[in-house]
Amino acid sequence: MRPTKLKRIKTAVLASSKSMGLFSAMGRSRWRTDRLLILGYHGISIDDEHLWNPALYMSQDALARRLELLVGNNCSVLPLREAVDRLARNDLPPRSVAITFDDGSYDFAVRAHPVIQEFGVPVTVYQTSYYSTFNRPVFDVACSYILWKGAAQRLDGEPFTGTAGLLDLHTADRRAAVCRRIRQTMLREGRSAQEKDVLLDRLAEAVGVDISSMRKNRVLHLMTPAELRRVASAGVDLQLHTHRHRVPMNRELFLAEIADNRRFLADIGQPSTDHFCYPSGAYDAAFLPWLAEAGVRAATTCDPGLATRTSPPLLLPRIIDSSSLSDVEFEGWLYGVSDVLPHRPVQRSVALTAESTR
Repeated sequence: MRPTKLKRIKTAVLASSKSMGLFSAMGRSRWRTDRLLILGYHGISIDDEHLWNPALYMSQDALARRLELLVGNNCSVLPLREAVDRLARNDLPPRSVAITFDDGSYDFAVRAHPVIQEFGVPVTVYQTSYYSTFNRPVFDVACSYILWKGAAQRLDGEPFTGTAGLLDLHTADRRAAVCRRIRQTMLREGRSAQEKDVLLDRLAEAVGVDISSMRKNRVLHLMTPAELRRVASAGVDLQLHTHRHRVPMNRELFLAEIADNRRFLADIGQPSTDHFCYPSGAYDAAFLPWLAEAGVRAATTCDPGLATRTSPPLLLPRIIDSSSLSDVEFEGWLYGVSDVLPHRPVQRSVALTAESTR
């Protein structure tokens, strides 16, 4: 992936700022001390997921490098709950950081958690729950992954979209369009999670992908309840991320997502669940009173920035870290320099139908 012109300019500005001592000066400033950096992660690759989707996945070595930078730059890594409480009290230590992971994938247990334990940093996992008990590849992301691995093929659309004709998978844009069509077809036809899981086998066979290896290694699976109990007993904080990774534009259905998710987390032994993360960063003003009604005290978005005392507690900004972020860009966020540079607008979409599931 070639860096954009804006990214090249920002990287050059950050490198120059670091060499001139601006990072160090801002890192010591009251301005930075009054702000909280919340880092967000999705997946740490079991196999080649970081090559498929570098915006969401990174390698285990890359995660270790990030934690080395946190330690080497003398950051104060706090548990999320403590960090948010101290932000409200204007009582943060220098260069405060909180670390979060979305979804609760199996790769967290086998790739991320060992590194986290090695460095001894606290983390929060926003755990979606449906695919934890129905422990199969999460359909939407697995569909995209299989199409990527079968990119050299042409796919007969009839069995997967209901429309005859070959589907071209040779470019990322075309694969994304095909994936959207398949997902829309599954939604329109009201396919169950079990039926979609069967379709993944057919899709993999059609494009020549060995899905048995993916299932054996549990690529794109969530942690099971037993695995969640193990990481929770080791100190990982588990918080709300909806039951089916969706945010319906309907109060009763939205609250049901929170209630089902909370009940699941209580069953595995998580005593307090009053922090929330919007699935895929999708939020709407209507959600704020619903979250408050559900007893949620703080919620994180995917909007980039540092949180301040004036940040709405149910719309806290977060930096989604990924393979595409260079060391100097990451350090720019640690010291706060990146917060004053232009940011690319975040693409957000709200799930408008109650039936939408992952």
